[in-house]
Amino acid sequence: MKKEISRKCENDRDNCPVKDVLNRVGDKWSMLTVIMLSDHGTLRFNELHQLIDGISQKMLTVTLKMLEADGLLTRKMYAQIPPKVEYALTPLGESLVTPLMHLYDWANTNMPQIKASRERYERVAAL
Repeated sequence: MKKEISRKCENDRDNCPVKDVLNRVGDKWSMLTVIMLSDHGTLRFNELHQLIDGISQKMLTVTLKMLEADGLLTRKMYAQIPPKVEYALTPLGESLVTPLMHLYDWANTNMPQIKASRERYERVAAL
């Protein structure tokens, strides 16, 4: 299975689905946005902005547009003043949550070992 995936990406690097998906959802803002929408359900822009610590309004706007373009979330605009816009995960977006949580669990489990390895590397590199 691993060799098959590797071979597919080597033969057509521009159309490698794993690379394409990881480039999009592998950034911290996309992952956090998907997780927050999964945890909290439908949210307005300012609610998301308050939940995602450290994200700028511009970066949240860009992230939401990319996730919407990929079909991972919906944007519903209400015709009212002031404008009301809500974001929610699509079924495709919901299907991404389980793999993201597996990655989250793996990272939490292995972070002590990763940090120790980084520290060893830095000590050796400093010599």
